[in-house]
Amino acid sequence: MTMKMKASASIYNQAMPYMAMVFMRLGSAGLPIVAKYALNKGMSQHVLVVYRFAIATLVLAPFAIVFDRKVRPRMTLSVFLQILLLGLLEPAIDQNLYYTGMKYTTATVATALCNVLPAFVFLLAWVCRLEKVNMRKMHCQAKILGTIGTVGGAMIMTMVNGPMLPLPWTKVNNQHQYKNIAITTKEDHLKGASMILVGCVCWACFVILQAITLKSYPAELSLTTLICLMGTIEAAIVALVMEKGNAAAWSIHWDSKLFAAVYSGIICSGVAYYIAAIVIQAKGPVFFAAFNPLTMVIVAIMSSFIFSEIMYLGRVIGAIVIVVGLYLVLWGKSKDQLSSDSDTNIKAAPSSDEQMATTSETAGTSNQDFVLLDISRVEPADGESVKENHNQIP
Repeated sequence: MTMKMKASASIYNQAMPYMAMVFMRLGSAGLPIVAKYALNKGMSQHVLVVYRFAIATLVLAPFAIVFDRKVRPRMTLSVFLQILLLGLLEPAIDQNLYYTGMKYTTATVATALCNVLPAFVFLLAWVCRLEKVNMRKMHCQAKILGTIGTVGGAMIMTMVNGPMLPLPWTKVNNQHQYKNIAITTKEDHLKGASMILVGCVCWACFVILQAITLKSYPAELSLTTLICLMGTIEAAIVALVMEKGNAAAWSIHWDSKLFAAVYSGIICSGVAYYIAAIVIQAKGPVFFAAFNPLTMVIVAIMSSFIFSEIMYLGRVIGAIVIVVGLYLVLWGKSKDQLSSDSDTNIKAAPSSDEQMATTSETAGTSNQDFVLLDISRVEPADGESVKENHNQIP
């Protein structure tokens, strides 16, 4: 029974990072839909970022204070500067560029462009020696091909349309009107795509820096809370500059704008950043980034129903390429884990010489104990004491 419990616990621990990432991507898939709807209603993207991380800070702070009180390390100047930079890279720069780019494009395209994240993270992790790459091994080649596949699939979804799929809920009645709209918004799509790609670079730097910071500050909840706090302050500065003199941009009511701020703050900042910290510490930044394309598939389906976005054959092909690339990366990472475990076992196992020496020592000790046991049973004879008999034994 104990062996079965241990085996079940081992399987659960191995599957936990995968389940956590799937759960995280399911939650993150709702963000482009909710945010796009709020932005279409006139909400300022800069104010949305501030409210998002302020809510995340308020929700996470009590948990961080209670659960990390015994494991929270001492804050140093180096860690503080890293947290300051983390708050600048992701909340302040990336999120502002992402929401602004989303205003110029669709939720599906914005999510598809974010699939270049695995490539950026892989390259940065390789440079920073957080990821081992041996070009002669098949699983390393699979990781490289999978990363290229995710980026290639994202580019196919963005640049290649192909024929329009005749879905009943996205049927366009006036084809001429749709062509005019597509022509007038082409420049905006390019502008939005450029902003999102620049934001992805900042996001990749954030993931790598977070992996480095966790080594010196291994308190996931506290680190996530501090990142959200710093992000709130830095994003507020950006919003005050961008929305100067526009006090109405900060007004919020019980509507889609408030829901977007709460949803993005709790699910996409608080929970997502905490899961990211745990997964990055356990599996590395490349494993975390490899799951990013799953969000695109969910968003494409949801956008087709909610916003009646036109679905093209090129986007479907790009989605298939992305999924194949994702599984190549995951397969390569699983082989990495097996290689790491086998190397650890080899280092931990004693050599044959050490085993022989240990056996000899054990045997010697056993013989010595046996002689002493016999000595204790020697009975005195002819007036000699046990001590004298003991001294006569060579």
